[in-house]
Amino acid sequence: MIHVVGLVAKHEEPKAAEMASWLVPWLKEKGRRVLVEAAMARAGGRACSKQEMARKADLIVVLGGDGTLLSIARLVERPSVPILGVNLGGLGFITEVAIEELESVLAKTLAGDFSVEKRMTLEIQVHGKRRKTKKFRVLNDAVITKGARARIIDLETYVGKEYLCTYRADGLIISTPTGSTAYSLAAGGPILYPSLGAIVLSPICPHTLTNRPIVVSNKSTVRVSLRSSGDTVILSPDGQEGVLLNNGDIVEVRDYRVPVSLVKAPSRGYFEILRNKLKWGER
Repeated sequence: MIHVVGLVAKHEEPKAAEMASWLVPWLKEKGRRVLVEAAMARAGGRACSKQEMARKADLIVVLGGDGTLLSIARLVERPSVPILGVNLGGLGFITEVAIEELESVLAKTLAGDFSVEKRMTLEIQVHGKRRKTKKFRVLNDAVITKGARARIIDLETYVGKEYLCTYRADGLIISTPTGSTAYSLAAGGPILYPSLGAIVLSPICPHTLTNRPIVVSNKSTVRVSLRSSGDTVILSPDGQEGVLLNNGDIVEVRDYRVPVSLVKAPSRGYFEILRNKLKWGER
């Protein structure tokens, strides 16, 4: 039963504030407690951090784009908590619900009439001699990339205990099936059906043109060691923050084994979203 609803919004988007102003009272009329971020407190509801919301909410509604959803999804440790993503512009790959659908979809969701799709997440660990181990969780991807003035970088990569190769490239994208339609796609990676259990490795502008994207099992552990000194190299988990990597640091990636549950839009399927977003079939 859904008693507590968390509301996350793209703060700088006026449309988000406008929607929150009617959504919070609407939820309260239906007997639900509402948790909001501090920046949205004027809409009503109890202000709290995203971390607290992730712990206490029975349902989380996201008003924004895919990036807004990523900011809260990686904090939700309970697969039983559905996330309903509302895209304020065009349809998103993970924020599927359109503005005009929100009231009807949300009413059905509160009544328990909804379905979810489980999306795998990845655990990212950064090991180094000069740092404590850092851990992150991502729904889309972890990107290792060189700074603006850095030269091409060397990334020694293993899948399990087996040596894969040393990428000489501008960087490497390690993504989930959900993230296969994000940065990985722009780098020439394949599109994976979002409920698959797999990890995609997509090099960014590789020096060796035969270094193509590769898909490995989600049972694999991927280890990437930076073999470049004197360069600025950054790890970006889900585009939410940046971690400076030092020569010899190891980025270890594995299935987190706690999926994220996304509410599916009842009016369309995944392939329809692909056709619309990627303009397939148009001339």
